[in-house]
Amino acid sequence: MKVRHIVLGLLSISVIAPIFLYTDRVGSFVNPSSSRRDFLDDVSAFTVSGDTRHLNVLHQETSTALKEPIGVVYSDHSTVTREHKSARVLSATDEERQQQQLSNPIRQVIDRAPPGLTTALDSHPNASDISEHSDNKHDRLTEPADAQVRHLKDQLIRAKLYLSLSAIKNNPHVTRELRLRVKEVTRALGDATKDSDLPKNAVDKLKAMDQSLEKGKQIQDDCAAVVKKLRAMLHSSEEQLRVHKKQTMFLTQLTAKTLPKGLHCLPLRLTTEYYTLNSSQQNFPNQQKLEDPRLYHYALFSDNILAAAVVVNSTISHAKHPSDHVFHIVTDKLNYAAMRMWFLSNPPGKATIQVQNIEEFTWLNSSYSPVLKQLGSPSMIDYYFRAHRASSDSNLKFRNPKYLSILNHLRFYLPEIFPKLNKVLFLDDDIVVQKDLTGLWSLDLKGNVNGAVETCGESFHRFDRYLNFSNPLISKNFDPHACGWAYGMNIFDLAEWRRQSITEVYHRWQRLNRDRQLWKLGTLPPGLITFWKRTYSLDKSWHVLGLGYNPNVNQREIDRAAVIHYNGNLKPWLEIGIPKYKIYWAKYVDYETVYLRECNINP
Repeated sequence: MKVRHIVLGLLSISVIAPIFLYTDRVGSFVNPSSSRRDFLDDVSAFTVSGDTRHLNVLHQETSTALKEPIGVVYSDHSTVTREHKSARVLSATDEERQQQQLSNPIRQVIDRAPPGLTTALDSHPNASDISEHSDNKHDRLTEPADAQVRHLKDQLIRAKLYLSLSAIKNNPHVTRELRLRVKEVTRALGDATKDSDLPKNAVDKLKAMDQSLEKGKQIQDDCAAVVKKLRAMLHSSEEQLRVHKKQTMFLTQLTAKTLPKGLHCLPLRLTTEYYTLNSSQQNFPNQQKLEDPRLYHYALFSDNILAAAVVVNSTISHAKHPSDHVFHIVTDKLNYAAMRMWFLSNPPGKATIQVQNIEEFTWLNSSYSPVLKQLGSPSMIDYYFRAHRASSDSNLKFRNPKYLSILNHLRFYLPEIFPKLNKVLFLDDDIVVQKDLTGLWSLDLKGNVNGAVETCGESFHRFDRYLNFSNPLISKNFDPHACGWAYGMNIFDLAEWRRQSITEVYHRWQRLNRDRQLWKLGTLPPGLITFWKRTYSLDKSWHVLGLGYNPNVNQREIDRAAVIHYNGNLKPWLEIGIPKYKIYWAKYVDYETVYLRECNINP
């Protein structure tokens, strides 16, 4: 009997026990929540490099709150030191994240704050619970070239934040230490923009500041106070940014209107030299070509000698037959002698040059030209030179005195200036030619007067941004969404111009705009009106704009463009010009010319 009991006991151990173990394993598949909870507990207790902190950032989340993990693609920059990101992914869906973000006031401040302020939030004692943003300080191999500079700047923001909080102010020792660290970091940072600009002791200063900030973090635990202070700092930063933008715009406009010292010296030097020549030396060759309609004629109206020289030089450099090209330059009385002297001493190869003085156009007077009458009126002069008046226009772009120059309006009198020509290519003096332009003369404009590149890429290039559509004269005659087009490189059919009496159309609209209620000053708005439904759209590769204000012009478009245009305030001959675009302009200037050396005009 005893043997029988022993045998039964052994059978129960060897048969029944595995069944219970198996059923427990089956239960784990039937009820996976318990196994998943065990898995997360194991993950949360996992340590790296001796770090015994738990990885579960969320406070004691139960198995009922867990959902299927979201698919995540990890980049090469992911590191194990930011374990809370993976734990957050395992424990929340996109919907939960959005709810957490909406209910989190500090997260809202971070979303509005500049990059420097987000680090200050993430460094708060409770930041790991409320923010997914963190700096990766351990993966040094993937840091940008300015990683340490940015870190030092962030440290300064955090230190100033802590010094403004009452909890820190009540601790004199930490306050003194933080102030000392601010001075050290500020001195080490200086004007550095990348890590290579920093002194050798910058890393030591960075580590010392980190230690001091850690002390401040342990003292300050009032999250609401941090949020309030950060919002105040953000508001102050936005206000300062607004003021600085306004100042930048004013100074840029001022610089654009100011003639650099070298460009002031150049016409003086050339004028003096011109009047030392005898009358026979003051004449240009090949003047018989000036009225030959079979040649390629260019119209250039400018008082900037160096800019005009670049236009001529770049055009001739790419012309297949330079001897067939004729340049008609019109300038003012002040620069007439200097402009002639420049091209007499720097002739453009086989091309023909004509330099005229606008004062010699006796037909261009106030009785004939409404715009000339308006430009000389007391109200117009008052508009420009009494800018402090409350009624003055706040947009400085419209207050550029260049609009007072009739040179800018000569483009509307091309048939009068060139009575024997059929086609003329108009060029602004802030362009550079990169290809042969002769193909423009053979284009069929299909009965249109003006051939130009349209500028419909952005909404601000539509008609409603240039004309006042609240005025019935404008709204009844034009489409506010019509595409604008570019001045600067335009082929004009002068025969068609005369047939359609375009100059009279221009005069009529100028008379209607004598009180500036239809458009602000400038030449593009009246050009849009005058050549409305009379403009032929050229391929965009003929003319690329934006090099005088946009640092992000597509490089491929620049390379394939026939003409690049520095429209805007950042002209290439000014110090404020965009450096990467200056090279296209500077390569057509011979800086070894004696006049440029004497006036200290350098690249």
